[in-house]
Amino acid sequence: MVGLPPPLQFLCYNLAIMKYILIVLGVLVLWIAFIYNGFVSLRNRTKEAWADIEVQLKRRYDLIPNLVNTVKGYATHESSAFENVTKARALAMGATGPTPEHAQAENMLTGALKSIFAISEAYPDLKANQNFLALQNELSDTENKIQAARRFYNGNVRDLNIKIESFPSNVIARMFNFSKMEFFDLGDNDAAQNPVEVKF
Repeated sequence: MVGLPPPLQFLCYNLAIMKYILIVLGVLVLWIAFIYNGFVSLRNRTKEAWADIEVQLKRRYDLIPNLVNTVKGYATHESSAFENVTKARALAMGATGPTPEHAQAENMLTGALKSIFAISEAYPDLKANQNFLALQNELSDTENKIQAARRFYNGNVRDLNIKIESFPSNVIARMFNFSKMEFFDLGDNDAAQNPVEVKF
């Protein structure tokens, strides 16, 4: 640029600056796209994990009427326990999303189910019934799947929330309105901390 007239030197100097500015802007756009896509991926994985929980909860809800009807056949005078299970099931089915209210409804249902299994202890014929044993096995398997799905969901929520709170990704989160999601926490309820006990 030394032998060029001053107007051309000025133009070359400005073109060089523009080139560097465009490179910086290009890197910035790529970085924003990378962070944004990470948020989209985490949000979708979290929604998928919640859908897995809902599938297992539906399976649980579907098993309960069969279990209640089987136990009713042997212990008809335990009507309050059956009513409690039915009410708790309806409340849990009516709850939506990973909210504290939904977790509380699930805790109530778990406690009500424990009362049904406690009733079965007093009836040896019921404990030997093949249908009852099959329902116990299915319910136990479902409870294990719910716990595994809940852990997976909460892990995804944790990762998403950390990214939303961490700098500099929190700037992108605010720009594109990504918000924290709720954990599906069973809280301090004893019925929730211990899975439904199935004895043979």
